[in-house]
Amino acid sequence: MINSDSVDIESENQDNYDDLVGTIEASQGILALLIAVCDNGDFRDEIIARYEAELQPEIRPYRLKLARGEPSLKAAIAELVEKDEYLQHGGKAVLTVTGAEQLYSLKLGKEQSEQEIFFGYLQWTREGLREFPYPIVLWVTQQMLVNLSKKAPDFWSWRKGVFRFQSRKVGVVASREIEDFRPFLKEDLPVEDESYFLPLEDLQQLIQQIERERGAKDPILVTLYASMGKIYYNRLQEGKDLDYQREQALAIEYFRKAIELQKELGLEADLATNLSYLAGLYDSQGRYSEAEPLYLQALELAERVLGVNHPSTVTIRENLAILQAEMEEA
Repeated sequence: MINSDSVDIESENQDNYDDLVGTIEASQGILALLIAVCDNGDFRDEIIARYEAELQPEIRPYRLKLARGEPSLKAAIAELVEKDEYLQHGGKAVLTVTGAEQLYSLKLGKEQSEQEIFFGYLQWTREGLREFPYPIVLWVTQQMLVNLSKKAPDFWSWRKGVFRFQSRKVGVVASREIEDFRPFLKEDLPVEDESYFLPLEDLQQLIQQIERERGAKDPILVTLYASMGKIYYNRLQEGKDLDYQREQALAIEYFRKAIELQKELGLEADLATNLSYLAGLYDSQGRYSEAEPLYLQALELAERVLGVNHPSTVTIRENLAILQAEMEEA
C-alpha cells in the first residue's frame, strides 16, 4: 500500500497509483501525457521508485529533471532520446520528469516567473512532443496544476490522465497564512483558506528580494520575518513539516531576525508575541536557560503595554510557569 497520513488518503493514493501504473502499461508505443501531482518531494520519490521497480524489466524507466534556466520539456526529452539507442528504436519505456516543483511561481523582479516560462514551453511545443511515442509522467505540485490548465491549455487538453497523491507533509502554504506578504505579490492569487498554492521557497526568495530593494533595516521586514516564523512554527505544531529540525531552525532564525530588528528600531508592537514564540521554540529544544529570559522579557513588556490581565499576558505568564517547573525537574 501507498503509505500516507490516514486510511482514507492511503486508499485514495493506492487507487491513483494503480491507475497510473495501468495507464503506463496501456500507453506503450504512443505519446501519453500523464500529470502526477504531489506536494511532498520525498513521498513523490517513493512513488516513482515503486512504479519503476514494478514495471521492470518489461518497461524500462528513465528519469529526467527540467533545467532551471530553460525548463523545456521537449528539449529535455529530445536530449535523452538522442543519446539512447533503445528509445530511438521504440523500446518499451516510461519517462518520468521532475524538477517542475523547484520553479518559482513569483516573478521576483523579472518579467516572467520560472513557472510562466515553463508553461510557455508546454503551450508552444506541444506539437513537437508527437515524435516521442512514450508515456511521459510529468510531476507537478497542486499549485502548478491549478495554473497548468489556465496557462498551457493546449498542452492540458492532450493529457491522458491526472493522478493525485496526497500527503499531510507539504512544502506549500495556504493563502490565509500569507496576508502580510500580499502587498508585495503582483500575481493574482487565490483567496480560499485551504487552497495550498504558494511554495515556502518562493516566500523566502521574496523576503530576500525585499531586503535587497528596501534595505536590511526596513521596518516591514519585522512583519515578514515574524510571519515566516509563525508559518514554520504552525507547520511544526500541525505535523506538516517536511524536515522537523530544519524547519524548527528556520522558525528560530526568522523570529530572532524579527526581534533583533524590532529592538534596533525601537518597535514594541508585537515584540512580546515574537519573544514568546522564540521562547517556546527554545523550550521545545530543551534550551531552558535561553527560553526563560525571553519569557521574562515578553511578560514585562506585555504587562506594561497590554495590561496584567490581558489574555496574551496571561498566556505568557502561564508558559513561563510551565517552563520554570520543567527547569526544576531537569
